[in-house]
Amino acid sequence: MKKLTALLFATFIICSLNAQLLWKVSGNGLSQPSYIMGTHHLAPLSILDSIAGYPAAIASTNQIIGEMDMSSVQTPEVMQMMQHMIKIESDTTLQTLFTPEECEVVNTALKENLGMNITMAAKLKPAFIQNNLVLLLYMKHIGGFKAGEQLDTYFQELGASEGKKVLGLERADYQFNLLFNGSPLTRQAELLICLLNNMDDNLRQAIRLTNAYMSQDMKELEAISKMKQGNGCDPTPAELAALIDTRNINWANQLPTMMEEAPAFVAVGALHLPGENGLLNLLQQKGYTLEPVN
Repeated sequence: MKKLTALLFATFIICSLNAQLLWKVSGNGLSQPSYIMGTHHLAPLSILDSIAGYPAAIASTNQIIGEMDMSSVQTPEVMQMMQHMIKIESDTTLQTLFTPEECEVVNTALKENLGMNITMAAKLKPAFIQNNLVLLLYMKHIGGFKAGEQLDTYFQELGASEGKKVLGLERADYQFNLLFNGSPLTRQAELLICLLNNMDDNLRQAIRLTNAYMSQDMKELEAISKMKQGNGCDPTPAELAALIDTRNINWANQLPTMMEEAPAFVAVGALHLPGENGLLNLLQQKGYTLEPVN
């Protein structure tokens, strides 16, 4: 769940990170400011009602930049690629990745939530199953989110409808590879069992995380993301770096050219914003001025 938590949102002080999701980026040669919005990939659109500066910020920009171009996921080429990535290509099956007792746990979860048994899902990667279970459990236990109103997609569809350019900082194949090939199958299996064996704690954490986001409490979001269980369920430093730090550095290197071309509204997971290697600090180090938008 910790690894998922980092993908769902993703301790320096720049003004105040508390109660702040929207930031203005100016200076360093920019003729017009751009804006960065921290998102929660499963948050209801109602969060926008509490960000007074949002309408003016998005109206003043000419391009929408997300983690990836969400429309690309719907193309036949990308759908085919994803179908390939979520399947186990070797002779390994789900059953061989778990003990008999663990197989029962996985089988029960599959039946109750995905309408299939472990035999039917034998060639699906554990990371794919985990992603789907998290989404379904989130929708079941945390109110307000509607699958057709995903925040990142909303920004991009709104921008496209207004004739703005829509761009992604990453390609779909990069994100899918990170999700489904970023860890060995044995590690994916370990993390899936961690989710299923600690369901109540994970749901409480998800609820707490969502409440912190809806309150725009970045300090609380960051604190929750750093909570550890002290066992193999915790993400390794390498896993966290791949999910957060490495991507932040890549994005901070791309954004200057993109913002110089035209003022941009950048929407990425909220946990990519704070911290020493957070996107806000990395841009500040490049000479930009970062200001909270109230």
